[in-house]
Amino acid sequence: MPDPGVVPVTRALLSVSDKDGLIDLARALHSHGAEILSTGGTAKAIAEAGIPVTEVSDHTGFPEIMDGRVKTLHPAIHGGLLGRRDLDSHQQAMRENSIAPIDLIVVNLYPFERTVAGGAAFDDCIENIDIGGPAMIRSAAKNHAHVAVVTDPAQYEEVLAALEAHDGGTTAELRRSLAAAAFARTATYDAAISNWFAGELGDELPARVAFGGTRAQVLRYGENPHQAAALYLTGDARPGVATAEQVQGKALSYNNLNDTDAAFELVAEFDRPAVAIIKHANPCGVATSDDIADAYGKALACDPVSAFGGIIAVNRTIDADAAKLMTGIFTEVIIAPEADDAAREIISAKKNLRLLLTGGMPDALAKGLTVRSIAGGLLVQGRDNLSRSRPGDGAGELRIVTKRLPSKTEIADMVFAFTVCKHVKSNAIVYAKNRATMGIGAGQMSRVDSARIAAWKAQEMAEAAGESESRAVGSVVASDAFFPFADGLLTAAEAGATAAIQPGGSMRDDKVIAAADEAGLAMVFTGHRHFRH
Repeated sequence: MPDPGVVPVTRALLSVSDKDGLIDLARALHSHGAEILSTGGTAKAIAEAGIPVTEVSDHTGFPEIMDGRVKTLHPAIHGGLLGRRDLDSHQQAMRENSIAPIDLIVVNLYPFERTVAGGAAFDDCIENIDIGGPAMIRSAAKNHAHVAVVTDPAQYEEVLAALEAHDGGTTAELRRSLAAAAFARTATYDAAISNWFAGELGDELPARVAFGGTRAQVLRYGENPHQAAALYLTGDARPGVATAEQVQGKALSYNNLNDTDAAFELVAEFDRPAVAIIKHANPCGVATSDDIADAYGKALACDPVSAFGGIIAVNRTIDADAAKLMTGIFTEVIIAPEADDAAREIISAKKNLRLLLTGGMPDALAKGLTVRSIAGGLLVQGRDNLSRSRPGDGAGELRIVTKRLPSKTEIADMVFAFTVCKHVKSNAIVYAKNRATMGIGAGQMSRVDSARIAAWKAQEMAEAAGESESRAVGSVVASDAFFPFADGLLTAAEAGATAAIQPGGSMRDDKVIAAADEAGLAMVFTGHRHFRH
């Protein structure tokens, strides 16, 4: 017995910018007796394949005008899409106005997102805003009880199977599924346009904001096995984990993606070759040097125990020397802009190790928005794009507040440490020496506890390496926010730090400065904090 929800496709409208799979679909529709309407380049491609096609302008009796801006915006099109087959009044209106029903449309939109990502001029972006396409998609999706709407070549296989199984018809279940996908497509399309326009106007936080994405991957689960998760792409051209090429290794998890993003954004801060090793979104070792292999060795030395099973990010091409070192311990992910052939061969021996190559580095100074969900809303803020490692050594932006002046070496280490601090969960304390981390204290409720943990890490790693004194001796200390009391600073001094960098701004700054002077520390204020929650 025929499915009562099946609607035969007697007439289909095809208008696409992406011609992949078009001819096979058109040929199948024709073989099942459907009349094909089309426009412009789509009609030309169908005709050249020897498939009968009617131009939309011939169907409507109205020519395309205004350089094609007005072609499908016509009652003969939208009446054919919106007319309900189950209402006599709609059917009578269609007959009285010579409107033929359209049972299926295939539309993919002008490539606005790709045009913007390619850096096109303002006017070119405007011209790539599709009007007729979204209007037809929404008309067909609203009337999905009677009309099928196809918005992506990835859907063609499912549609072809339905036509074959139901003698040229579509099922109610398929039409409903396609309609949901259609509204999602127009929503993400409009989100991309509105966000681009806001950016062009310099409106960082517009009164209405929309975020859209295309699902790139369904993940096994989220942070925990009972949570569903997927990766969505927004179309942002910023190089990073979401758009990287995965050269090898098993599928990435939700936590892998989150940690790898944190690692790559950290190394993007530095002009010099840099390596960051991340565990649970916090760095357990960071260093810069003259080459990646040396930077990796210094980063690993900060906490080789925590580095086991971590994420490695670098800001240079990985060579064979670096690859040999990086594959010396179990690592989940390595992310870099590139890896040479020798490095790829070395890494390939570790079959489960994911190697991600981005083709470039994100701009640490670029503006942008970050989004976090809360119950009933979204928290939206500008990206923390203050970077003291980019404009030289950053010394000109620091205010020295102690009697003792910091040395050039201490200034370089302080700028490095404060940059790392920006990527450590608050409360954050970082000890650094020779532009490598010596100890990191992260995510504590008390700043003095972070200082103690970082000092303990520096002492523990020294003992494990058979060294006679803590690695914090002769280091500098960085704090992501001001020291509210002198105790955290004095903890660092007791651990062996000789200089401190912090934002300043506490009601007790004078007492903290006095404590630094009494301990013989040099201290600078940055005037900016870097909370990371």
